[in-house]
Amino acid sequence: MWQRRWIGLSAAWIVGIAAVVAVLRLPDVYEASARIYVDTQSVLKPLMQGLAVQPNVDQQVMILSRTLISRPNVEKLVRMADLDLSVKSKAEQDGMIDALTKGLKIESLGRDNLYTLSYRDAKPEKARRVVQSLTSIFVESNLGEKRKDSDSAKKFIDEQIKAYEKKLEDAENRLKEFKIRHMTTNDSVGKDYYTRLSELTAVLGQARLDLREAEQSRDALKREISGEEPILLPEDGTSAAAASSLASVPEIDGRVDSLKRSLDGLLQKYTEQHPDVVGTKRVIHELEDQKTQILAARRKAAVASAKPTSSVFSNPVFQQLKVSLAESEANVASLRARVSEYEARYARLKDSAKVMPQMEAELSQLNRDYDVYRRNYETLVSRRESAEMSGEMDAVSGADFRLIDPPRVSPQPVAPNRILLLLMAFGGALSAGFLASFVASQAWPTFFDVRSVRELTSLPVLGTVSMIVGEAQKRRERRGLIGFLSGVFALVGSYGAGLLVLFLLSTRAT
Repeated sequence: MWQRRWIGLSAAWIVGIAAVVAVLRLPDVYEASARIYVDTQSVLKPLMQGLAVQPNVDQQVMILSRTLISRPNVEKLVRMADLDLSVKSKAEQDGMIDALTKGLKIESLGRDNLYTLSYRDAKPEKARRVVQSLTSIFVESNLGEKRKDSDSAKKFIDEQIKAYEKKLEDAENRLKEFKIRHMTTNDSVGKDYYTRLSELTAVLGQARLDLREAEQSRDALKREISGEEPILLPEDGTSAAAASSLASVPEIDGRVDSLKRSLDGLLQKYTEQHPDVVGTKRVIHELEDQKTQILAARRKAAVASAKPTSSVFSNPVFQQLKVSLAESEANVASLRARVSEYEARYARLKDSAKVMPQMEAELSQLNRDYDVYRRNYETLVSRRESAEMSGEMDAVSGADFRLIDPPRVSPQPVAPNRILLLLMAFGGALSAGFLASFVASQAWPTFFDVRSVRELTSLPVLGTVSMIVGEAQKRRERRGLIGFLSGVFALVGSYGAGLLVLFLLSTRAT
């Protein structure tokens, strides 16, 4: 490679000059950018907790930022920025859209909902218009999507409410027709059959008991009026002694009182089964039976000897008994009617034993369907109110887009980085020189000893001839070395001077 060093140096100069020309001819690229802050905090959120649907605004904004650079939005951006004025064909328009899609950038700066929108182009004004249009699309897309989602939700809920209103009307009509069809048994429907049967049995038993009590009271009044147990007050004082004789027997009453006192003393000492206690009770019972017979005989004699008009019909007690008997008869008739009605109801309820379970099942099904429809209807109505409230709350307290830095173009080009490119060009020139020397050395090889000739040609080497270098040849080689090194240093110096000039210019511009 050293023997072919001039070829390498020439290749390095050629590649270096071509690379410098290419770097210097690259157009300047300017970057337009804007910063937007999305404020998703609102004081209404905690106040409306549970009353309105509160979407995750942070997540919506994040998804929007990731899906903003889509083909429909880029086509809209092309029209807004007037980039389609110079487009002459569909292919050219597609190429422009693809280039914009690759060049547009949206970057999130941490967790503070701060976004940077940027675009690079050789024309500063074009880059600024693109970023301005992208900023407008970013803000309007979020608001439009929220309104669209809210309107779609309200429309769907309204349709469901109308459908459930129709279902509610149908269910109410079926329930009304069922009640009209079974009007006579509506009092039984809705309760368990056996519960109603038990209640009606208890009421019927109580009515029958009241009837028996009324009949016993009426019969007692009849006995008193007929004279079986007449208790009539005397009309004057002359018959007071007779009335007293009809109510007591002094000799028997005295014996009974004495025996009762004796019985009390025995019960304090003995039990009920003691023979003395049993005998005393038996004697008391026989005396009371004897007194009852004597009094009955006296009453019959008094009634037979008394005048009807004076002792019975003109007696106020008799008249009061007659009135009480009439009232008792009326009460008995009323209770009989009540018992008859309850017995009829009981018979009807027993007859409907086969039909009642089916009616109750049908009514339960109707009520269940109606309850489900009504519950869903009420839920949908409340959801509609919540959706309307949520839409109004989004309009008032939704995501607030604040333009921190308006779209602006950097005063100095951001690309290309010519210093870095020149460094890469210098490295490429040196690599090209080494590569050219290597290729030349492989194309025209040079042998420096006998062994390499023998190995390469596989021929016997008979001998070698040495060359004695003269002073003229040495001077010529020395001049060649100095020329080569001068060429190398000149290449390095040229690149160094160019880099220094570019650095000074960039520093002065900033």
